[in-house]
Amino acid sequence: MRRGIAASALVAALAVSMAACSSGGSSSDTKADGPVTITYWDTSNATNEAPNYQELAKKFEAANPNIKVDFVSVPFDQAQNKLQTAMGAKGAPDVFRSEVGWTAAFAKAGYLEALDGTPAAADANAFQPSLIQQAKYQGKLYGVPLVTDTLGLLYNKDLFTKAGITAAPKTWDELKTDAAALKDKAGVDGFWMRAGDGYYAMPLLFGEGTDTVDAAGKKITITSPEAAKAVETYKTLFTAPGTAKADVTSDSYAHMMDAFNSGKVAAIIQGPWEITNIYKGTAFADKANLGIAPVPAGSSGKAGAPTGGHNVSVYAGADAAHKAAAEKFAAFMTSAESQAFIAQKNSTLPTRADAFTPEVKANPGIAGFQAVLASAKPRPELAEYSSLFASLGTNLGKVVQGTSTQDGLSTIATDYAKLLPDFSK
Repeated sequence: MRRGIAASALVAALAVSMAACSSGGSSSDTKADGPVTITYWDTSNATNEAPNYQELAKKFEAANPNIKVDFVSVPFDQAQNKLQTAMGAKGAPDVFRSEVGWTAAFAKAGYLEALDGTPAAADANAFQPSLIQQAKYQGKLYGVPLVTDTLGLLYNKDLFTKAGITAAPKTWDELKTDAAALKDKAGVDGFWMRAGDGYYAMPLLFGEGTDTVDAAGKKITITSPEAAKAVETYKTLFTAPGTAKADVTSDSYAHMMDAFNSGKVAAIIQGPWEITNIYKGTAFADKANLGIAPVPAGSSGKAGAPTGGHNVSVYAGADAAHKAAAEKFAAFMTSAESQAFIAQKNSTLPTRADAFTPEVKANPGIAGFQAVLASAKPRPELAEYSSLFASLGTNLGKVVQGTSTQDGLSTIATDYAKLLPDFSK
């Protein structure tokens, strides 16, 4: 599941010396012919998801009696800083679940082992190419895709039918028209947009054919006319008839999900990590009532959503025995069989086509999101890219509260210039 990442954390990670990576790894030395214990940091939800990953770890141990796995659950919102600290000193895990946005930054800092040619990457050709692409840094593979996600338009089919709407909107303008109809005919807010979160605003930028930066051209593009148009459209999603007003409180995410799950709002932009919780809502006791469609398109005529998810990465500072065991573990956790198991248990999206078995696709949420993956855009090979969401979200939150679009985007560009001093504006 994707969540916001503080820019300062990634900047600090990149500033740490490579010398720290030679500190000897996280595990105690073992004899070459003896059992090896590897430490695995799992960043999934400790209540709903981690037990299923623990079960996989036990299956791995049963198949590999000479390797033991010390399974450690680390809260996702603390994991990046904990990993950064551990890999920059001592106590780092041999292998861990890394949010896709961390992979390039940790690789640039020298913390990760390149996996090309190792058992971990033996099935590289089986994975979705864009996911392999965003697990690379400077042409080398530093993570194996474990789960993926993107954003889609989630909607309540019963409410849409009540409002006389027969298909999901394909553009933002159509969405606003539908929202007004839902308010008028179904008596609920037609759409709730997450305010002040840069990740959720990316479909607006992609819909205008732009991004926060042009990574290949080393240029900051957030102040471009296309970006300004995207933000102007974004603002209307909080003020158009039938749309929910901007919620910038600390509990805004929970408010949005409670409203959607209970049928008080008809549509939201959301990712597959919420599918399990949505099915627990009163509005979706019948799972078939949940509609999943690509995010609406902008004036470019194309729809685009960010790609999130998690990779399994191996620590560069571990000794040879622990690296070998960790690579084997990474291959097992990302195998088609393991991904199919996790998908059925956690309702997450596999990263390889052969894991979308009939049993996995029987989950309508997974099948629905598999269909919208074509609109997902891979992240550029830029270590600082995930850090860009912080300023974007903060300043978009101010824009929807009254700051002008121009002032908001200028502030974002200034923040980006500090983070990316070799980029032009």
